[in-house]
Amino acid sequence: MEHDRELTRAWVLHPEIKSDENRRVPEPALEEAVSLAAALPDLDVIGADIVRLAKPQPGYLFGSGKIEELGAQFKANEVELVLIDGPVTPVQQRNLEKAWKVKILDRTGLILEIFSDRARTREGVLQVEMAALSYQRTRLVRAWTHLERQRGGLGFVGGPGETQIEADRRAIDDQLVRLRRQLDKVVKTRTLHRAARAKVPYPIVALVGYTNAGKSTLFNRLTGADVMAKDMLFATLDPTMRRVVLPDGPEVILSDTVGFISSLPTELVAAFRATLEEVLGANLVVHVRDISHDDTEAQAQDVETILGSLGVDDERPRIEVWNKLDQLEPDEREAVVARAEREDDIFAISALTGQGLDELLEAIAVKLQGARHVTELELGFAQGRQRAWLFQQDIVQNEEQTEAGFKVTVLWTDKQEAQFNALGA
Repeated sequence: MEHDRELTRAWVLHPEIKSDENRRVPEPALEEAVSLAAALPDLDVIGADIVRLAKPQPGYLFGSGKIEELGAQFKANEVELVLIDGPVTPVQQRNLEKAWKVKILDRTGLILEIFSDRARTREGVLQVEMAALSYQRTRLVRAWTHLERQRGGLGFVGGPGETQIEADRRAIDDQLVRLRRQLDKVVKTRTLHRAARAKVPYPIVALVGYTNAGKSTLFNRLTGADVMAKDMLFATLDPTMRRVVLPDGPEVILSDTVGFISSLPTELVAAFRATLEEVLGANLVVHVRDISHDDTEAQAQDVETILGSLGVDDERPRIEVWNKLDQLEPDEREAVVARAEREDDIFAISALTGQGLDELLEAIAVKLQGARHVTELELGFAQGRQRAWLFQQDIVQNEEQTEAGFKVTVLWTDKQEAQFNALGA
């Protein structure tokens, strides 16, 4: 899609397939699909429908009557692109494009388009390119093998043949290898940065949550940063980190991460694992929820599932934040606040208005009391046992010899400090 052309007229379809046991509530799902489409700057979404099916048709996804009905609708509205909120096989895509004379994009293709439009850092760009190639590779191979079967008995000269399939597949594989090498270098650099940060006396607080839950708005309010915070899906794709001083608490590094989404394309889960690894290094995970959203419970479950797949276990300190109180009616807002107050580690806030933020920051400070802090120690030459213990704990940041002994800078927890003090008792 070219950015200097007029907006592309698009229509969104959400297939509600009765035979799919994992199907989502159709109305919020369609709303999310429309929001996804709206996240692309050059699309004009002029209509959206839920299409109910008993089961998907192998060749066309939809039944012939529905295809005819939708085709007439698209023609009347001069639709150029149809976004189907779900998986579409290459065969179905080709047949539907032919029947409706429009371009078809499935959910995976749409999310890839958004990610490629948004990624800013070198790592983000590389990951999107790899995800897009992996997606194209599967479609390319399936599409070619399908065409080959079609052309075999129809007398077309020079069908794609195995050599063409292999050549295309090899070209993509070569490009994937090149990208993976580049990404490895970038990830190594990020790992070095993370190792350097581990020596800095700032605990890391990672904001996670469903896309558009308000993480970036909260991040901006707490840090004064100017991270893109728009009411759209996937506004933030690259991890952003800033230092924040908590009231009566430690300084922390706050990390804003890519938003999660249900049915995230498998290519993207793999590609963005490195970005989400920031969460694995966090001392505290803050799960931000859009409590005003009709589907907030399902969204929260999707986030928990992805955190589990990343290896973030229940033992990792966690706080849940119910955001967007400002979107609720006054009575509903009061009920949500009262409910949150009865629960441990749940805080109702509005990142937009600032309601509830003081209590949240206090709770973060309390949770991080076990985090590390810097202390300068003066050790005499006779305190060899204590000095050896500090090195065994791998907490010594710097050491200088003085006339009386050693000046040692350590980065440790309250517990380690207490253990050290007990050595001299």
